[in-house]
Amino acid sequence: MNIQIFGRSKCFDTKKAERWFKERRIKFQSVDVRKYGMSLGELTSVKNAVGLEAMADPKHPDAVLLSYLAGDGAKLEKFFEDPSLLRTPVVRNGRQATVGFCPEVWETWT
Repeated sequence: MNIQIFGRSKCFDTKKAERWFKERRIKFQSVDVRKYGMSLGELTSVKNAVGLEAMADPKHPDAVLLSYLAGDGAKLEKFFEDPSLLRTPVVRNGRQATVGFCPEVWETWT
């Protein structure tokens, strides 16, 4: 298992996700999404797993703008340019991914 957790340092759900994996002694790589972002390949992989609508943080002031962008490519490009638009944590395990705190899904990965 190769777990990656993309999140923000001050995000409560990101901290909960990291604690969930630590309690089960599952190794993971933590990435600050605001500082390092995600590559287009990683964003595409997450989009394929959960869909674009689930990736957007509804509390972000620019979240409404995403609905006005023409296609999926333009929306992915916006996530790439501004990773703060992502709902966190984004947890990846190979081609599988979740957005938000989803322990019921992670349990199936072990």
